[in-house]
Parts: sequence; C-alpha cells; structure tokens
Amino acid sequence: MNITFSAYIATSLDGYIARPNGGLDWLDNSTDKDSKEDYGYHDFMTTVDCLVMGRSTFEKVASFPEWPYQGKRVIVISKKMNQAPAHLHDRVEFFNGKVEQLVVELQSLGVRKVYVDGGFTIQSFINAGLLDEIIITQIPILIGKGISLFGDTKKDHKLKLLQSRKFDSGFVQSHYQFLPSSARFFD
Repeated sequence: MNITFSAYIATSLDGYIARPNGGLDWLDNSTDKDSKEDYGYHDFMTTVDCLVMGRSTFEKVASFPEWPYQGKRVIVISKKMNQAPAHLHDRVEFFNGKVEQLVVELQSLGVRKVYVDGGFTIQSFINAGLLDEIIITQIPILIGKGISLFGDTKKDHKLKLLQSRKFDSGFVQSHYQFLPSSARFFD
C-alpha cells in the first residue's frame, strides 16, 4: 500500500511562511474576514488521515482558541518537546526520530495520506525524497524577511504543475507534484 505525503501551505509572494519571530500577522491581515472562501482547505482535509508537524508549528496551532484538527491523528516531530499542554494531551503524539522511521511506522499502521506542515518539517520530507505533492497559496504581499518555505535544499527537486488557480482575493494557489528522482526506500 502506498502512502502519500502532502503539504498545504501559504506563503508571502517572496516565499516566506512566517516572520522571523514566527508571526503570521501578514497572513491574518491578508484575508477577508467576511469571506467564506477556504481555498480548498476543507476538501483537502477530508482526504487526510494524519498530520505531521514540527514543534514550532504545533506551538502556534496550540495557541489557537479552538483545536483545528478534531478527529485527526496529529504527530509532532520534536527532539525538545515530548508532552502537549494539558488541554491537548490526548490529541497529539510526539516523535523524535528520523522522518524515514516515521514513514515506516505510518505505513505499517495503514495510513494512506499525511498532511505535512511546518517549514522545517516540509524541508525534512523534501530532503528525504518523501514529499509527494505540495499545494502553495501565494499571498500578494512582500514581507522582506522571515522563515523561508524551502530553505536550503540538499539537491535539485523537479516538480510538475498539476493545477493553478487565481482567487478574487488575489491569492494564487499552485498544486505541484514532486517528480521521482529515485525510488523511495520503502517501495
């Protein structure tokens, strides 16, 4: 059985996912609060069995007034953190090994689609040759500096554009498939 690893993320036009301090104010201020548009997020989430995210992303999400991943298995990759805040202790689990080990574990459990979230976590999956697709919503704002979505990649990664959509908000969403450069270690 194959397992699919997908990222779904927003960036500024200059490629940042957050300010240097992790702030997302630029993203919050870019959306129309009255709009019902979710940019395909709900449809994407209905296909996901499990989420894998890094510690920084988890800390940001844990601060939200409501837990956004109700009913989904959530795994936080962290070497520093191994326990969730009390209000989330039964909603997340922690993993401190290599992503390749996590992939084997998830595959053995029958997980079919994983949402990979957070800059460093996405980079880890890309560098391990494990990310299958990425959906990037570009927000028409330049923030000048911050946390780059891709950072330094270990090698070139070829992608194929599957779809691109323009929204009335000015957002542009592109769905890419990573082209195989070599067989995965577990195929």
